Amino acid sequence: MTRLALLLAWLALLLGIEQAHAQLPAMEIHVHAGLEAETLRPVAGSNVTLAITMRPDKGWHGYWSNPGDAGEGLNLDWQLPPGVKVGAPRFPVPETLIISGFMNYVYERPHGILIDLQLPAGLATGTKIPVRAEANWLACTDRVCVPQRGLLSLDLVVGDGKIERATQKRFDDWRAALPVPLDRAGRFAVDGQSFLVAIPYPAAAPVNGPYFFPLANGVIAYAAPQKVRRVKDWLVIETKIAPSLKKPPPIAVEGVIRYGAEDGLIVRAVPGTIPTGGTYLQSDDMSGEPATAAPPLYLLLLGALVGGLILNIMPCVFPILGLKAVALAKAGGDEAAARSDALAYTAGVIISCVALGGVMLLLRSGGEQIGWAFQLQEPAFVLFLLLMMVSITANLAGVFEIGAIEAGDTLTRTPGLMGSFWTGVLAAVVATPCTGPFMAAAMGAALLLPAAQALALFAALGLGIALPFLAIAYIAPLRCSLPKPGPWLNRFRIWMAVPMALTTIALLWLLWRLTGSSGLLIGTLASCALLGILVGFTPKKLSAKSIAVAKMLLAASVLIVAARFLPQATEGADARRPSENILAAQAFSEDRLAALRASGTPVFLYFTADWCVTCKINEAAVLERRETAELFAKRGIQVLRGDYTRRDPEITRFLSAQKAAGVPLYLYYPKARPGVQLPQILTSDALDAATANSAALP
Repeated sequence: MTRLALLLAWLALLLGIEQAHAQLPAMEIHVHAGLEAETLRPVAGSNVTLAITMRPDKGWHGYWSNPGDAGEGLNLDWQLPPGVKVGAPRFPVPETLIISGFMNYVYERPHGILIDLQLPAGLATGTKIPVRAEANWLACTDRVCVPQRGLLSLDLVVGDGKIERATQKRFDDWRAALPVPLDRAGRFAVDGQSFLVAIPYPAAAPVNGPYFFPLANGVIAYAAPQKVRRVKDWLVIETKIAPSLKKPPPIAVEGVIRYGAEDGLIVRAVPGTIPTGGTYLQSDDMSGEPATAAPPLYLLLLGALVGGLILNIMPCVFPILGLKAVALAKAGGDEAAARSDALAYTAGVIISCVALGGVMLLLRSGGEQIGWAFQLQEPAFVLFLLLMMVSITANLAGVFEIGAIEAGDTLTRTPGLMGSFWTGVLAAVVATPCTGPFMAAAMGAALLLPAAQALALFAALGLGIALPFLAIAYIAPLRCSLPKPGPWLNRFRIWMAVPMALTTIALLWLLWRLTGSSGLLIGTLASCALLGILVGFTPKKLSAKSIAVAKMLLAASVLIVAARFLPQATEGADARRPSENILAAQAFSEDRLAALRASGTPVFLYFTADWCVTCKINEAAVLERRETAELFAKRGIQVLRGDYTRRDPEITRFLSAQKAAGVPLYLYYPKARPGVQLPQILTSDALDAATANSAALP
């Protein structure tokens, strides 16, 4: 009876407002709607993202797709040219608002609702595509509601697909506000008048103000309190069922779980056993503030430390180990020299790791969608590394000598210590694109932890990278086992120029992958100019110190001029086209993954980048092999590939949802079962076992 009375009152209010509106010469708008396109010149046959922008006046609010106890969501009636298809709206995470005991799912802040528009192939360049939508929505305060309506329109013209930087940033911000699809299914159960839903959620990840928003009406009693408890890697939410819940319950329940102020996950729950026990995060009457579970920081710190230690045996760091090998060999068994060198190197590594992590967290807090190793997605930084590697290669090969780069004959002197410090900085910059065992969980958690704890994890990673050299410096038997300096040292130093030269070539190739042939030309010319300065600039009237300073200034000038003309990283088709490798992998998108999962198709999903050495080794040794392609074809497995060479907000969000800070990342989704993450160091046997016995997957 209460709901019937509410419904009648609501209808009377709407009818009264409509009659009053019909007498008005113009509609009074309180939630302002607009329509934008990510590009006004989309490519024929491509998807273009539209945004319906909603800006509520102060004191007013609009509604989510499921408005809750009362209200009305956005309704759209599209008028589109033949062949143009429109997808379902994607809403940001809503807010809760209780008015007179009724729960409403609303937006009191400006927001964007994203919709994908599919254009037909074969349209001629310059073809005009009018996009029109009759929109109806509701604007309310805590006392009154006013129906709103309007014609949303814009005109697209088939073109080159160029996206303006400001527009890209605006759409990335709207995408960042969307809930992220959870790769594993949740569970739900009905127990008498109680509705329980269990959602996979890592025990190490913090949660603030958790709340479950059902997508469909008639599942839960909206105004009923929601009690939340954590049971290991599960969040369990308990509330009351809706009086109208069908019996038996539906075969699946979909919704959004909010875990932060504006952060959410899209979850699909199927009937299953709900974990028992755990710790409640909120009081039964919902009157207390949500609690945030304290993560096991000591385990994360240990993981970061061990992960950094393991990086020393991975290909990413090997070229830098050559520099340290030269320094240690020159030190011989000198205890004071070895310790000074190790401490300076450690300081460089730790400070760099903390600085890189701090910059990443700062940019992410400002809305930028970036992940670990973001610096190698920037062409200017890759150019800087390229020129540095050119100079180090030439230095090791004996082409020229600069004390700040050379390992130094006497490590206790300031130039040698500075050389060790900057070697540590270089080691951190080169090592951070790689992730390995133990490190992935720690770096992924750092994206969710408070800043102080996250920075501690970055420092632990740096300490792990430097740990072998600290051990040599402070453990006498290790130090004494080092070979004594001798004539062999010059030959060894020249041999160490080889891996540095290979790294230089790899960076030049990466610059080409990021910026195309023009970037390759600029990088090559800048490298030649730098070598000319380092080798050919030797004025007789200047002292050795003045020549060194002059060379550094000229080298900086080369970097600045070259960076000025360097193109931006290419976007779009080059980065997102289907992989041409033997697996015939399709380009990753969350929509494509969801479609394959919904059709019951097993999916192998992997994320890679041209700057990730571990990724490339795994691909050469395991993935891009005919045996692997035949294995996937035999088992009916579709392959999706995410290219993270360039910045990609969609991939960044997906990695964050998997609690992964960077690449490589390998996921296998069996048919009708939750996905599982594979090791970052792949083997053919591990891949075979993971995809062969899906019933055994956790």
